[in-house]
Amino acid sequence: MIIYGVGLLAACMLIGVYAGDLIGALLGIDANIGGVGIAMLILILVSNYGPVKVSIKPITAEGITFWNAMYIPIVIAMAAKQNVFAAVSSGWLAILAGLCAVAISFLLIPVLARFSQSEEEVK
Repeated sequence: MIIYGVGLLAACMLIGVYAGDLIGALLGIDANIGGVGIAMLILILVSNYGPVKVSIKPITAEGITFWNAMYIPIVIAMAAKQNVFAAVSSGWLAILAGLCAVAISFLLIPVLARFSQSEEEVK
């Protein structure tokens, strides 16, 4: 069931955030240092190389696989949200830099598309 994947994801995220906060406190920084990365590593290790190999039903395995795949986009979106909040509170230069990066990326799509075409498509 997908719920087991959510439970595994939540446990890894909580452990990772706690570890990141602990690392930040040990370094004297009031921030989470690497908590998301630690959580991703824990999720990979637990789901692939867990200490106890338990036979689980295929639907449960599908749920865990689904949330393993969804973890990275979800966490990236959460981190991006924090970066947007930091950029907005930092001033217009950070916002302008972000908008310029997005605009340049959009402008480069046709250029990159030309490089990806095969020789037969060009003729």
